[in-house]
Amino acid sequence: MNPLPADQADREKTALKDGIRTCAPAMPGLLAWGAVTGMVLVQSGLSIWQAIAMTVIVYAGSAQLAALPLIVAGAPIWVIVLTTLLVNFRFVIFSAVVGPHFAHLHWTRRLWYGYFNADLVMAFFPQRFPVHTMGKPAGKLGYFKGLAYSTWWAWEIGSLIGILLASQIPTNWGIGFAGTLVLLGMTIPLIVNVATLMGVVVACVISVAAVGVPYKLGLVVAIVGGIAAAVVADRVTSSPDTESNVS
Repeated sequence: MNPLPADQADREKTALKDGIRTCAPAMPGLLAWGAVTGMVLVQSGLSIWQAIAMTVIVYAGSAQLAALPLIVAGAPIWVIVLTTLLVNFRFVIFSAVVGPHFAHLHWTRRLWYGYFNADLVMAFFPQRFPVHTMGKPAGKLGYFKGLAYSTWWAWEIGSLIGILLASQIPTNWGIGFAGTLVLLGMTIPLIVNVATLMGVVVACVISVAAVGVPYKLGLVVAIVGGIAAAVVADRVTSSPDTESNVS
């Protein structure tokens, strides 16, 4: 791999630091969520090493939390697989949005960076590098690394704390609720259009209404419903008739 020119290397380093600073406000929430997930892994019956392996290999807390109750309840394997696939379906969308920015990289590097393409990366990266910046502008990869690596470390450290201290952290500390509040504070400002708002509202309503569905399948229904609502709202708001009425 050819080294970058000095000026471009400096811009990449600056962009990396920018990515870290952008993610910094969300780190307490990620640490808290990671700790809760780590606690759940151990309290569900996994050994410490099994829990550590799961949190590293399955770098998706929502998938872990969705799959564990099904595993403990002895749900059919197809239910577990379907649930985790649907919960993680958002990563297909993430890859479709971020992937083209790095099409110039070798596939092994794209595969490596794809592992780190998490929710916060998707939340912040397109804001700085929207679709019209496709190509190789300096700082793009550095910014991605700053977002991705800081997010990964925060999550894994939090998970490790939860795994190792699962029997020591009282449940009445409300770590999970604190993490939820922090992440909500980061998520709400990202609702920037009607389609996003509709997806959030529909997913929330369905998840509450379907809370008693066996095997936590209400989560799956909420995800599908939220995505469908967002797609429909996006088509309606971006239709030619709507645009002509606005103009």
